[in-house]
Amino acid sequence: MDRIGARRRRNLSSTTFVILSFEGPDPYSHAGGLGTRVTGLSETLATLGFETHLCFIGDPNKPGLEFTHEGKLALHRWCQWISSHHPLGVYDGEEAKLYDWNRSLPSWLEAEIIAPKTAAGGSVVIMAEEWQTANSVQALNRILASTEGRDSVLLLWNANNTFSFHRIDWDALEKAATITTVSRYMRQVMREVDIDARVVPNGIPESWLKPVDRKNSLDLRRLFHDRLVLIKMARWDPDKRWEMAVDAVAELKRLEFKPLFLARGGQERQAYGDQILERAEGRGLRLSYTPGVGASSIDSMAEALQSALDADMVVLQDYVNDEQRKLLFRVANAVLANSGIEPFGLVGLETMASGGVAFIGATGEDYATPGYDAISLQTDDPHEIVRYAAHLHDFRDAPRRLRRAARRSAERYTWPAVIKRVLFPLVEEMGIPLRP
Repeated sequence: MDRIGARRRRNLSSTTFVILSFEGPDPYSHAGGLGTRVTGLSETLATLGFETHLCFIGDPNKPGLEFTHEGKLALHRWCQWISSHHPLGVYDGEEAKLYDWNRSLPSWLEAEIIAPKTAAGGSVVIMAEEWQTANSVQALNRILASTEGRDSVLLLWNANNTFSFHRIDWDALEKAATITTVSRYMRQVMREVDIDARVVPNGIPESWLKPVDRKNSLDLRRLFHDRLVLIKMARWDPDKRWEMAVDAVAELKRLEFKPLFLARGGQERQAYGDQILERAEGRGLRLSYTPGVGASSIDSMAEALQSALDADMVVLQDYVNDEQRKLLFRVANAVLANSGIEPFGLVGLETMASGGVAFIGATGEDYATPGYDAISLQTDDPHEIVRYAAHLHDFRDAPRRLRRAARRSAERYTWPAVIKRVLFPLVEEMGIPLRP
């Protein structure tokens, strides 16, 4: 038995994970759900004891190589020399970064990580994210084809959405890597390009399940008093159904439910965002623009919101951190994660983990059971939101049941749960030993 245990420990310690992604944990690199995904995934793998490397387009003012999680997680900030000329974030100067990434990363990975690990008898799992990494995965596969350690390397490539699918050579990518995606909905979408992808869902950090501070929760509820609080945090994009949300809030106001709509769009308000705000004013909503919500403390957020409570719609202009979002999701009457097309839907899952009431769409939200732990909106008719919001307002036991069930469901989608339940079995099926 002791020999078996020692062999299992060797398998664990000799397996290295490498994650490739343009987005990452730096504010410079964090543009959306992809940055959240790879940050949570890499940190959890390191916490579980695996040597983990995350290669991403990093902040040019931070170290090129940084170790965290007691040395288990190595952050490799790529293309920093280009990023220094493009200060607006990860996708500023994207084509130049993509060229440099494809030119330099594959050979570096093989020489600096893969060759030493496989020569020592270890295994390497490469997990590449999104269309920007497709060509580098193919190049890496060509390099590895002539090496002795190819059987000890697993290449995975993951699609979070359909962005730039037209730029991918699917035949070459399918030959180079095992293709995964984040939901059953995305799997069906990928069938349209003749790809039979495996589903490895997103996860959330376990910290999302920690209860919010009771005092902060009560204080914020008292601040909102008798308002029907609705929250929406999403890109300014038609797919996110902002028009549906605004029209629903206007109707709730007409019905005298006293709605308070907290809206957080993208960091940059594009033309579509301006159209939404014009639409809101045209529907009779009073708008307020609130800076300072993104300050570090909960108290400062409450102070910023207090000054805007005469409005019907409050536009949150600054970044809202996880603790603030968790508190807002918990206190709100509903969080409108009502996208018409949603590959996965992290905001809905985060809301459920917070014990909030999530109004989700009906595409990639595999984690939810409609009517049990979340409200699933089947149409783009704003009256659907109105009817559900009115029902939950009038029948107070209904939201309590939803909130309790939501937290139980979200427990199945923490990163440790997803990794152990879905990712590990897939990797072992592909011939890489990981665990007993």
